[in-house]
Amino acid sequence: MLRIERVFDRDVVFSLSGHIEIEDVAELQRLLSLETAGGGIELDLEHITLVDRDALKFLACCEAKNIKLARCPGYIREWIDTERGQRSRDKA
Repeated sequence: MLRIERVFDRDVVFSLSGHIEIEDVAELQRLLSLETAGGGIELDLEHITLVDRDALKFLACCEAKNIKLARCPGYIREWIDTERGQRSRDKA
């Protein structure tokens, strides 16, 4: 189960906690699409305990779109970096 809390600092911050699964990706995409262009967006992942592969791909895409992944747990960071490396090798 995923819990989402929207906070506004200098940037819009979505503080996420729990598990991110494929079912949650559509809601996160919807929430992100409602934010105004030009403002910074950050996903605070400090309290994420589990992500599935589809959610991980979504997080990697967010980062590629300049959405900051703040306080990202090490295992998620490593998995994103591994996925990026595999995609780079697949394109070569």
